[in-house]
Parts: sequence; C-alpha cells; structure tokens
Amino acid sequence: MLRRALASSRYVMVVAILGTLVGSLTLILYTALVLAKGVASVVQDGSLSVKAVKIFSVALIEAVDVFLIAIAVYIISLGLYSLFIDDTLPMPRWLEVHDLEDLKGNLVSVVVAVLAVLFLREAVAWEVDRDLPAFGGALALVIGALTFFLAKGVGKIGKKD
Repeated sequence: MLRRALASSRYVMVVAILGTLVGSLTLILYTALVLAKGVASVVQDGSLSVKAVKIFSVALIEAVDVFLIAIAVYIISLGLYSLFIDDTLPMPRWLEVHDLEDLKGNLVSVVVAVLAVLFLREAVAWEVDRDLPAFGGALALVIGALTFFLAKGVGKIGKKD
C-alpha cells in the first residue's frame, strides 16, 4: 500500500509541470504582444534617428532576454514531465532529459545565454559614465562558475560514479 502511494505521488509533479508550462507560454505570448506593440509604435512614430534605433534595439534585446527566460521555464516543464511522468516523450536529442544532471545542464546553458543577452543589452545602452568592463567581468565570473559547476558535476544527484 505504501509502495503504491509513493509510486503514485510522482503525479503531484503535474502541478509543477502545468505551472511552468502555463507560465512559460504566457510569458512568450505576453512578450510577443509587447514586442508587436513596440514595432507598431516605431512604425507609427516614423522617427528615423540613431537615438530611436538605439532605444528600439535595447527593447528588442530585452524581449529576446525574456523569451530566453520563458524557454528556460519551458525546458524545465518538459524535463520534469520526462523525469516524473513519461520518459518516452519524443524530443530532440539535445533536449532529452534522463536525470537531474541533464535538466541542470539544459538550464545552465540557457542561463549563460540569458547572461550574454543581458551583457549585450548593457553594451548597446552603454553610457560613458557606466563601468561596462566591470559588468562584463562580473558576468564572465558567473559564467565561469556555472561552467565549472557543469564540468565538475558539482551537486550530482542520482548518478553513480
């Protein structure tokens, strides 16, 4: 009886799976609407200045950043489904999740991409009085730590050496 209850308890993860899936899809749609409104505003304004292009570029980069975050949440949703509910879900090879290490690797890869986009946004919006090299160095340290985390398998769960 306890065995059956424990085996069935994995379906509680459906709450997390649905929550992350709905959140991801909502974030993608909302960002697409914001981006569409921004494009409409640029077309309606009709301004053809370097400043207007720079402002729109920053807004576009910010939208890409949000899309990447939504993708990370979507990958988590798929990974949780694959880990807890059905590991036969057809997915591209790079997205297959067989254990928490795979899910963690996918997530860290997206985090690195988000940080790169964050740096790009700051570089495009850069003003002389801001310390862009220090910001870039801080991001490089974070990316280096995440790379070390993946390479060394720090925090491995469920893998036998």
